[in-house]
Amino acid sequence: MAFPPSFLDELVARNPIEDVVGHYVTLKRSGSNLFGLCPFHGEKTASFSVAPDKGIYYCFGCHKGGGVINFMMELEGLSYPDAVRNLAARVGMEVPEDEQYQSRYRQQERLWALHKEAARFFHSQLYAPLGKKALEYAFGRGMSKSILTTFGVGYAPDSWDSLVRAMRAKGYTDQELKDSGLVTVSQKNGNLFDRFRDRLMFPIIDVRGNVIGFGGRIIKNDPNAAKYLNSPETMIFNKRKNLFGLNLAKKSKENSLILVEGNIDVVALHQYGFDNAVASLGTSLTDEQAALMTRYAEQVILIYDGDKAGQNATQRAIPILEKAGLQVKVLQLKDAKDPDEFLKKFGADRFKLLLEESSNRVEYQLNAIARKYDIREDDQKVKFINEAAEFLSTLSNAVQREVYGHRVADAAKISYDALKLEVNKAFKRRMARERKKQEKIDLAPAKNLQPRSRTIRYDNMKSAMAEETVIAMVLRSPALLDEAKQLDSGEFSSRLLGNVYGQLRRRHDQGLDVSLGVLEGFSSEEMSHITSVYHRQQGPVNEQALADCIRTIKKEHSSSNVASEDDLLAFRNKLRESKGAK
Repeated sequence: MAFPPSFLDELVARNPIEDVVGHYVTLKRSGSNLFGLCPFHGEKTASFSVAPDKGIYYCFGCHKGGGVINFMMELEGLSYPDAVRNLAARVGMEVPEDEQYQSRYRQQERLWALHKEAARFFHSQLYAPLGKKALEYAFGRGMSKSILTTFGVGYAPDSWDSLVRAMRAKGYTDQELKDSGLVTVSQKNGNLFDRFRDRLMFPIIDVRGNVIGFGGRIIKNDPNAAKYLNSPETMIFNKRKNLFGLNLAKKSKENSLILVEGNIDVVALHQYGFDNAVASLGTSLTDEQAALMTRYAEQVILIYDGDKAGQNATQRAIPILEKAGLQVKVLQLKDAKDPDEFLKKFGADRFKLLLEESSNRVEYQLNAIARKYDIREDDQKVKFINEAAEFLSTLSNAVQREVYGHRVADAAKISYDALKLEVNKAFKRRMARERKKQEKIDLAPAKNLQPRSRTIRYDNMKSAMAEETVIAMVLRSPALLDEAKQLDSGEFSSRLLGNVYGQLRRRHDQGLDVSLGVLEGFSSEEMSHITSVYHRQQGPVNEQALADCIRTIKKEHSSSNVASEDDLLAFRNKLRESKGAK
């Protein structure tokens, strides 16, 4: 979707990349660049760089890169037009009219507004005569009137189409209701029915304050109905990228988040003063949710239910959170199945003590391994030692390996030296597996000397390397484009690099800024690839080097065309021969 180049130039100029990135990442200056921990992958050593003078970012670890618009696309999960609008709103700029974009954004605005009206409708129904049982249920679960207001909790009446009728009366069309996911369509006659019926309703609100969906909790015992029902995926709702309660938890003064399983647990924790609680949305924790949490906290305290399903969910969540760079602690509740029940039984002070005493994830996982075996039996003891050693081998910190290694050795009543030997063996086995896995990933790129990308490949490596060098040189010294007038983007063997060169060429000819930050129409992977080209190509930047590259590109292009003409001639000869045979 195209925007006027002059508008994009002003947008990028008024949104310095170091200011925008600095809102999400703590940056420290090193020379002319700024460095911080990458927001796209977990790391302990800062490999994420921002070049203010070039208006670009690049991570030397995960290789993501681009300009300020791409940064917003990647971090907020926005489309290109939405990232532009976000940045424009940030500095008070009006977005030029673009019919296709404006049409989609108008749809989103209507859905946000519809969901807000639906939330108001549900909340009003909670206090209407029809909502009496739901309100009694909420009060019975310990929810105060003020907390119901804070979370906007409501009630979906036990009716086929009360929401449909209410929203139609507000002027929303049937198509908008279908797009919202708040209704279902009868296969028999096409009539619309409410998706949520006779449920306590929890609005799902994103970090920007938009109501994007709902979670409905059943209030009566019905073995045939799901306990929780969430909105389906829509234009405005992706459950993998959102967390219930984060719109409130992000304001907490705590530098940690409490991650629980259910909406009611979140509400209960906030009511008791633990305002940093959030929950995933009916799915296992995702990488996107973990990345979202890193913006607001450095540590996550996991409090999943104590049943087997909860323990399994905890085991799955720990590596996801650590991969995102979060410190992980695990709190195991005793004498209560979930935080809501614990708080009602024992109160906030006791819960606060539990939080302070919560075990780190190493203790939790070792305890989980120990519970699987009866170490009084020799064969069970051996299995425990092997699994514990395998786990200890994954710890990157030598002090942790020794401290917890001594604990395992003491529990199994063996010498620490014997256990250490098993840990070292497990470490070597794991490294061997990792090497084999990496060899499979890197084999094709290593042989072809191609960039590290799953989808971006070069057909003509000789020409592509010269093309990459041209791109890097003109980005470093745009004036060189005056010396490259004889080079056409159609002569590039790589369509991607040709498109980049074509945009840079046009901008230079129009007297506009030539930089990565204002390139349009490229995916996140393509922008990361282009940025990596800029960083990798560190050769001389002068007219002679440019001329050499142009000569290589034209020669390879010419050879390719000759080959194509020869193929066509051969085909024509075969065609004549076949006609002669007939």
